[in-house]
Amino acid sequence: MKGYKEPGFQERASASARAREKALEQMKAAPKPDEAELAARAVRRAEREARAAEKHAAREAKKEGERADREKARIAIEEHARVEKPERTEAEKKEARDARYAARKNRNSGRS
Repeated sequence: MKGYKEPGFQERASASARAREKALEQMKAAPKPDEAELAARAVRRAEREARAAEKHAAREAKKEGERADREKARIAIEEHARVEKPERTEAEKKEARDARYAARKNRNSGRS
């Protein structure tokens, strides 16, 4: 009994060409859709595109609303911070600066 023979390049190429020809013949032999079917497809496609456009517009409107809300919140926080924190006087600034310097000096004095 003979063993399995591996197909060579020429055999594989010709098998591929035959399969391609067969598929092309089947595509040519397929019935063509009539005008009513083409019109129905066009209507369905237009409806699908309209729904997609509506979804996209709604999503963009929601994003824009969220952006506006974030901007309003940011402005409110800034206003609150401006009202909440009064300006420090020169004396208070000097005290804070001296306290920082003293803390740094105490930290560094422990080093050798």
